[in-house]
Amino acid sequence: MFQPITIYTDGSARGNPGPGGFGVVLISGKHRKEISSGYRLTTNNRMELLSVIIALEALKNTGSDVIIYSDSKYVVEAVEKGWLQKWISKNFNKKKNVDLWLRFIEIYKKHNVRFVWIKGHNNNTENEICDKLAVEASAMPDLLVDEGYEEIKEEDKLF
Repeated sequence: MFQPITIYTDGSARGNPGPGGFGVVLISGKHRKEISSGYRLTTNNRMELLSVIIALEALKNTGSDVIIYSDSKYVVEAVEKGWLQKWISKNFNKKKNVDLWLRFIEIYKKHNVRFVWIKGHNNNTENEICDKLAVEASAMPDLLVDEGYEEIKEEDKLF
């Protein structure tokens, strides 16, 4: 049996939309991993959701018991209050971030996940680390393109 995994996530966007990033801390027993990345144009909600997706995709074993701590009511309530199931039943009609929600669903169903909402910027050490990772990632040079948000013109593609 695998040890339970504790995950902290946070997303950030300066300007919303604007440059953004996410930060993740994964903890299981003596193991700890931090992940972050930045995007040149995105939204806060996209980065909040992407942080959860990236965290779950980083897990090596399916069927893991996972607790995700997030300060995003958008993500936590969508799952815990059943909004996501309603959105699915209505084929995400008029909902934003469908690309990420579909990606989330695929990885979410591979694990036993429970969400816990925590107040942001409230001296929770791991949440503060995630926030710092997200903000720092959003300020890095050569930010990634959030292709689900930002349309890429054909002439700007390299391949």
